[in-house]
Amino acid sequence: MQRRIDYYFSTISPWSFIGHAPFMAVAAQHGAKVAFHPVALGPVFAETGGLPLAQRAPQRQHYRIVELQRWRVKRGIDFHIHPAFWPFDPALADRTVIAALQAGLEIERLLPGLFSAVWQLQQDLADPAVVATVADAAGLPGAALVAAATGEAASAAYLDNRAKAIAADVFGAPAYVLDGEIFWGQDRIGLLDDALASGRAPFRSDIG
Repeated sequence: MQRRIDYYFSTISPWSFIGHAPFMAVAAQHGAKVAFHPVALGPVFAETGGLPLAQRAPQRQHYRIVELQRWRVKRGIDFHIHPAFWPFDPALADRTVIAALQAGLEIERLLPGLFSAVWQLQQDLADPAVVATVADAAGLPGAALVAAATGEAASAAYLDNRAKAIAADVFGAPAYVLDGEIFWGQDRIGLLDDALASGRAPFRSDIG
């Protein structure tokens, strides 16, 4: 039976960007189905005890910058630690991904394009024209998807993804959920790979 991984992420998350390609490669290697769930991280943080970056202790903020540099080298990805248009409101870009999914379109090129626009090309994903251009470059109907992203269906799905994330005990992004077991952070992709390879039962937090 094909395994399913619920993938919670946001276009604003550098860790979602850094981990996207290796995660997709692991899923493909094991023939796992990926269920994409763009999620609003601010409300998830608020409901799970997390803090927005600006409200975290200086020590945590400093360590984040060091980690970004480490993983930039480790993953071999060239990107800006402080991109010009960050932070930004990711709702439009996230909901554009949802609109593409709702339309039954392939998003294998859309997501890398959106991530690259922020972290490598330093473009503003809060700008509808930028999002539409990225979608067009991925071979998708950019203007139509941006329009759909502001509609009721995409907005409702975005809220539903947040509810699903909270129900699954997700508290940050990226999070990969396999059989109810959460693997939080792109640095846990190796552990997800191990779990898929072994076929073991999921680990639970309610053990005796």
